[in-house]
Amino acid sequence: MRFNTLTRVIIIPAIIISFSGILRGQDSLSLEQALEKSLEHNYGIRISRSEAKIAGINNNWGNAGRYPTIGFDIGSYNSYDINNSADYQSNRLSLSLGTRWTLFDGFRVKITKDKLAELEILAKGRSAVVVENSIQDVILAYYNVLLNQEQLMLFEKIMTLSKDRYDFEQRRYEIGGTASFSVLQAKNVFLNDTALFLEQEVRLRSAIRNMNFLIGEESSREWLFSDKFEVQEHDYLLSDLSDKMIADNKNLQNQYTDLILQQEEIKLKKGNYYPGIDLTTGVNNNWAMMDRLGSAPTFNNNMNLYGNLIISFDLYSGGNRNRALEVARVNEKIVLVETEQMKHSLNNQLLNLHDSYYVLKALKSVAEESLETAAINLDIAGEKFRAGAINSFNYRDIQLIYLNSALQNLKSVFNLIQSETSLIRITGGFVKEEVSSY
Repeated sequence: MRFNTLTRVIIIPAIIISFSGILRGQDSLSLEQALEKSLEHNYGIRISRSEAKIAGINNNWGNAGRYPTIGFDIGSYNSYDINNSADYQSNRLSLSLGTRWTLFDGFRVKITKDKLAELEILAKGRSAVVVENSIQDVILAYYNVLLNQEQLMLFEKIMTLSKDRYDFEQRRYEIGGTASFSVLQAKNVFLNDTALFLEQEVRLRSAIRNMNFLIGEESSREWLFSDKFEVQEHDYLLSDLSDKMIADNKNLQNQYTDLILQQEEIKLKKGNYYPGIDLTTGVNNNWAMMDRLGSAPTFNNNMNLYGNLIISFDLYSGGNRNRALEVARVNEKIVLVETEQMKHSLNNQLLNLHDSYYVLKALKSVAEESLETAAINLDIAGEKFRAGAINSFNYRDIQLIYLNSALQNLKSVFNLIQSETSLIRITGGFVKEEVSSY
């Protein structure tokens, strides 16, 4: 009895060709290049920057009400009257040019301008948060691709070992050195490892598509990822991280801006207790003609200039001003509590991230040592299996131990990268000058 060799003749070349197509790609892409593409093409960043630009446009003295308003009107009015005594028609042309200028309104102009400036800062701060999110997502997506590539190569290695074992068992069977059961068991293991390889290839393609989405590239674009899947370990002093977080965390900075805006709102409500002073000036010109049937037409031209100073003061408004001011003060207290809550929450996150980072460093060391031991054991087991010192089941168990150790080692590297990325993010290390770079 001979076993079908179609699997090893057709499936393996197809897999290797597909895999090499993924690795070869069209262009090289480093992490730095991916971040540059993301900052330029990421959808969320482009939208947030446009919103920040709108806030910058709105931040001007005209919106705050410092400048006068100027209006011009022109109108033509015509009529034709019919009565018992005589018919007549009239035509009147009216032109007016006027200005209105608020001289004082309880400091609202200055306060409104300050508020517009803070709104621009807040818009840029929120844009910076979007940039931070994008940077973190791209870093993790890039290393996730590298992780999946490493896992794919690992599954290829395991699949190759299974193929070698299958070929070895089949040759032994052909010369009568083993039973058909061993060949079938080896073939089943090989096919199972092939399926794992194919599934991992799908995961790799999905990771690349996700990467392309984050950097604004076509989903089908393929790359040669040039950075290595490795992490540099650092020592972080908790007090330094805490100082950086308080000074540079973008969410906390935005919260402080919210507090300033609420304080400006209180000033605006206090301005309602002051009188308002407006100056209006202008010119009106009226030209009229009346033509009565049977009589000569008559003309009239009238021009007047005016300048008025208007002082207005709200003596009583049903307590609306007091209530509005009280609500503004309560809102300020709410923002103060939210600020303290955020600081407390960020501090807890920082402590957890700091502890987690050092635990993950230790786990990475353990995983590396475990992998080294498993690799040596796998080499020895391969020699013993070919010499007949151990059976196929023992050899498969050792293969699985090596596979799990290798996967755990790769995951420990990614976990450490993820942990360090979160530490940098929470301390505001991703974005320094982005807020002022529009």
